[in-house]
Amino acid sequence: MRGNRVSGNRVSGNRVRGNRVRGNRVRGNPDDMSHVLVHDAGPLTTIQDLGRPGYLRVGIPASGPMDRDAFVIANRLVNNPDGAAGLECTLLGPRLEFTDDRVVALTGADMGATLNGAEAPGWQSFHVKAGDVLKLGAAGVGVRGYVAISGGIDTPPALGSRATYLRGQLGGLEGRALRKGDRLPLGASPPSRLARVAAGRRPDYSGEPEIRVVLGPQDDRFTHAGLTAFLEGPYELLPQSDRMGGRLKGPVVEHSRGHDIISDGVPLGGIQVVGDGQPIVLLVDRQSTGGYTKVATVCSFDIGCLGQLRPGRRLRFRRVSVPEAHGLLSARRAEMESAVEFVE
Repeated sequence: MRGNRVSGNRVSGNRVRGNRVRGNRVRGNPDDMSHVLVHDAGPLTTIQDLGRPGYLRVGIPASGPMDRDAFVIANRLVNNPDGAAGLECTLLGPRLEFTDDRVVALTGADMGATLNGAEAPGWQSFHVKAGDVLKLGAAGVGVRGYVAISGGIDTPPALGSRATYLRGQLGGLEGRALRKGDRLPLGASPPSRLARVAAGRRPDYSGEPEIRVVLGPQDDRFTHAGLTAFLEGPYELLPQSDRMGGRLKGPVVEHSRGHDIISDGVPLGGIQVVGDGQPIVLLVDRQSTGGYTKVATVCSFDIGCLGQLRPGRRLRFRRVSVPEAHGLLSARRAEMESAVEFVE
């Protein structure tokens, strides 16, 4: 053994010879594995799991799905662990072919999915066979759709996660969005029973969402009039928004002592207000620190609402206390536990 090299089937740096891994690319004989074949990728389809916590201190965000609840429910519908890797599809979905029998579930935005040309149901699981083709179209209401496949997508983890972080070219499939011609390896499929989301539990992505926030950590840097304007709204989501942050346009949030602070940590859902008085909600691919005042923080259970808001749509903020936020989070978790029911 010399350095990081092992003779035989050897490891040299990040390369495993034989059936080998180089970076995030799976090498070897692809016919020996179960795959999903990508015939069309859509504009921004990425592999996600529940993210890689613990690296924000070195500048790497957790990433993961923008609508966590929809992603988790999709996995539960196919009897996967909550953190199994699946697909997040933005605005327009992919066209996929399966190479073996699986169970699939679609949640999030309705993308008018079809299976072999016939309508495929949303928010419930269904069987697919080798050679079946699943096509997701344009999102009608909402922005992001999720595809869970029994066994999960089995690309090599990066820092303990398969979540794609595009700016860092990390995770997923070579750290990028999917392309036509990709082959996505699948894990072993667990025993599955078909399931659906209980009646009345499917989220409504239409209308003007009310996003609940806890004020702070720098709410003392804003005038009373500025805080009132922030809470009265409404705010429009701008097209420049992405997985890093949601840029908003609306009433000016007036500062009392300037917008600059000594840089500090940026939480998921932190709402920065820069010099022009317009809020930016920091999301799953956010930076680790920032030097702008943060007027409030979006409660974790409402991040998914922002992830499904289409540019040009409006939202309003509602203040809650920390104890109220804890109670609302507990209630959401209870709803999630009872959301899925078996149908066979």
